Amino acid sequence: MVAYGAEQRVFVPALGARWLRQTFVHWPFPPDDVQALLPEELVVDEYDGVAWVGLTSFVMADLRPPGVPAVLPGLPTFAETNLRTYVRRRAGRDGLWFLCIEVACPLMLAARAVGAPYNPGTLRVSVNGDAVSYEGSRWVGGASYRLVVRPGEPITPAERDVWLTSRWRAYTRRFGMLWETPVEHEPWPLRDAVIDVFEETLTTAAGLPAPSAEPVVHFSEGVRHVRLGASRPCVPTPGLYGE
Repeated sequence: MVAYGAEQRVFVPALGARWLRQTFVHWPFPPDDVQALLPEELVVDEYDGVAWVGLTSFVMADLRPPGVPAVLPGLPTFAETNLRTYVRRRAGRDGLWFLCIEVACPLMLAARAVGAPYNPGTLRVSVNGDAVSYEGSRWVGGASYRLVVRPGEPITPAERDVWLTSRWRAYTRRFGMLWETPVEHEPWPLRDAVIDVFEETLTTAAGLPAPSAEPVVHFSEGVRHVRLGASRPCVPTPGLYGE
């Protein structure tokens, strides 16, 4: 069940971090278009009868393994953007499926070991007055984006706002297995936002048609107590896929 606060505690994190200056841009898509991009263990999670695909851009800060005190530096701050959709394990829990993850820190490519689709590139986040700008270009393949938003007033999240922004596990697939990575952090402090500039080719590079509907946009100053659990293989559900 989607919840505004974390559904589970991550008592022994594999990594801690802060996610800052995050913008969420979401479009509705026909569920069949998205289902075609998922592994057989996952089904599209729908809201209002449609699938949703989100482009989320943010700054990753203070990424560090457990036991490293805050007074010591973690990895350098870097920009990240992901294209994701919302899924559910068959007879299981909801979560995220990443269609791509663009990252300015090549060290993050280590997460490809469990199937996380990281792509190294040149990414930048900047602030100019009341506008926040995100831009990035993949080193291989040429997929890119440019997004300029103007955050508005804080909002009290309605049901759809929570559904689009608050998920507490990500699924990946590697070595013929589905993997789950849990996450815990405080609820997102959300604002409305308007788009000044938006150009992107990540959706078509991922195998989707170009978005045709107006997006739903949120901005958050971020969350500062992110705890990422270790990725672990999902236990197969008896009776599914001939198991």
